[in-house]
Amino acid sequence: MSIKTIFNDQKVPQSFQVPLGKKYDSYLLNGEVKKWSGKTAEVHSPVYSKNKHGELQPTLLGTVPVMGEKDALEALDAANSAFDNGTGLWPTMKVEERIKCVEKFAGLMVTKREEVVNFIMWEIGKTLPDARKEFDRTVEYIYDTIEELKELDRNCARVQLHSEVYAQIRRGPLGVVLCLGPYNYPLNETFCLLIPALIMGNTTVFKPAKYGVILITPLLEAFAEAFPKGVVNILFGRGREVATPIVKTGLVQVLALIGNSKSANALQSHHPKQNRLRLVLGLEAKNPAIVLPDTDMDLAVEECVLGSLSYNGQRCTALKMIFVHENIIETFNKKFVNRIKELKYGLPWEDGVKLTPLPEPGKPAYIQDLIDDAVSKGAEIINEGGGDSHHSFVYPAVLYPVNEQMDIYHEEQFGPVIPILSFKDVQEPIDSIVNSNYGQQVSLFSKNADTLAPLIDSLVNQVCRVNINSQCQRGPDVYPFVGRKDSAVSTLSVRAALRSFSIRTLVACKNNQLNKDILNDILDNNKSNFVSTNYIL
Repeated sequence: MSIKTIFNDQKVPQSFQVPLGKKYDSYLLNGEVKKWSGKTAEVHSPVYSKNKHGELQPTLLGTVPVMGEKDALEALDAANSAFDNGTGLWPTMKVEERIKCVEKFAGLMVTKREEVVNFIMWEIGKTLPDARKEFDRTVEYIYDTIEELKELDRNCARVQLHSEVYAQIRRGPLGVVLCLGPYNYPLNETFCLLIPALIMGNTTVFKPAKYGVILITPLLEAFAEAFPKGVVNILFGRGREVATPIVKTGLVQVLALIGNSKSANALQSHHPKQNRLRLVLGLEAKNPAIVLPDTDMDLAVEECVLGSLSYNGQRCTALKMIFVHENIIETFNKKFVNRIKELKYGLPWEDGVKLTPLPEPGKPAYIQDLIDDAVSKGAEIINEGGGDSHHSFVYPAVLYPVNEQMDIYHEEQFGPVIPILSFKDVQEPIDSIVNSNYGQQVSLFSKNADTLAPLIDSLVNQVCRVNINSQCQRGPDVYPFVGRKDSAVSTLSVRAALRSFSIRTLVACKNNQLNKDILNDILDNNKSNFVSTNYIL
């Protein structure tokens, strides 16, 4: 089947259809789902359909609000008022009460599963199994976060005595959090910021990603019903028109962003007191694979294909460079391109499909520029049909040999183009990692422990996760997710995120009878939500 037939005569099963051309005019402000009557923007799907003239064009899913500075500042004011310098209902609420709110939200969220899953497919082109996995993984993350907070709080449910000073140490909220999520995981990675920020007692302003916007709208009522007013505020619009005015006020205590370092740096620079701004950032990466001569070839090929092309390579954890030892390069390349040839391409809801349309309108042209640059500098497209495109779909291009003069060597391609390099000495890929601007993960492929051990010892000080005979990845979510250099700031995982969005605070007093009487009175009569020995089951 030619890629030019992808969008022709498509028949969308009834269960995967979504409303087309609908006006999505709701947003969440200060606990109320409000209607928008101002400027709007069209949301198009990467799935093309025929217009009345029989011409293919991006399917119009609907319109969403384009909000501006005034609306952003209203949302900030609502969040700031809800926090109220740490005296608001939400930041002073008992931990178990905040947990109940988050549990209520999760229960309401589950009722919207199919609707959200369908929008994930239509808006960002993610396959049906991956869209379902993203939703289910997000719900699981919420409940894992709840259990982790219970454990964290249980560990704090005691009063300590050291050097004749009593103290109770807990983790408290930071203030107002501005959350900006990514388009490639618009639900999961966004909620990996939003949920821990909320459950730790912060109030939030949240703007969905540029792509993957409509899928948030079915959850607006759930947020409004589950949380007190002002705790969650959801805006729509461009980052520079919504996020920038918020940061400029200096009233945001945390910038939580998953995106690229340029955006993060630009936003951070607008804060009038940058030393007060905590950063929780998941940024770009250029994760390499190093395939050694003593590798299990079939395993290495399978993992490298999955690592480089899952969701068309649009993951920060994707394998974006593959270094292969010169003794096995010919065999590896042959098996690699043959395995890619077996991948089914098509529309997101089709059975067994692995390669789908790209949501960013400019991405096919960008990928072509990378290919043209590499070919002009000595690379070849070694797979049949590599780089062929049709509207929003690009067939994966495997480039070999790649060198340092090519743009693809340095840039995070975030799409279906795979650079392969051969090496003679393993120090070559190590030097590349050392000199890279990024330091998230690496994948090592070898059957020999003696080969792997010294590489592990070197690379754990360059990247934050070394994967043995497997692709780079984020999960399980209980493991740390972090990066060095320009790849991340702070740590995201179920446990670490709770700490990223909070600060250790303690109440202390000298060991004398007056203070003991006061503590006993507070504890025995449950007079404080902070000073408490209640044990959450």
